Amino acid sequence: MNNYFSIGKLVATFGLEGELVLRHSLGKRTALKGVEVLFLEERKNSFLPYFLQKASAKDHEHAYVKLEGIDAREKAQKLVQTPVYLQESDFKQQTAASAPLSLLGFTVQDEAQGALGVIEEVIEMPMQVLAKVTIQGKEALLPLNDQTLIKIEKKKQVVHLRLPDGLLDIYLG
Repeated sequence: MNNYFSIGKLVATFGLEGELVLRHSLGKRTALKGVEVLFLEERKNSFLPYFLQKASAKDHEHAYVKLEGIDAREKAQKLVQTPVYLQESDFKQQTAASAPLSLLGFTVQDEAQGALGVIEEVIEMPMQVLAKVTIQGKEALLPLNDQTLIKIEKKKQVVHLRLPDGLLDIYLG
């Protein structure tokens, strides 16, 4: 995905003026200050720009957003469950340094196998965080947890892992 980073999705409408609730994984309370455009993936790999009229923080993982051209609850309802993306510059500015999402674009370095690839997506599940990496043309989901994470080099954008024996064999055959 060229320079678009997934931050969450629109989960509900709010009020009668077409406002929406954005559930994000930016890792902090945010009113999206400085962001002018949100990109909505209404169809697979098709990112449509929507100009942000206003936004306000609800809590550390939700924000209220008002998009240009969405002025009624009915129009807003059609966008519920739509994935939301930011351009790379906005994404880097909005993401908390401690948020797992901030690892997007980092290179994964395994202790035994060496460089594996670049983190394309971070999947946050209730009990763990997974990094999606394409290795030798195949998609692999790598766990990011206390057992596998050795260190993160923010400046070099490298995540060092110690993956369990046999994990890569599952994906690579």
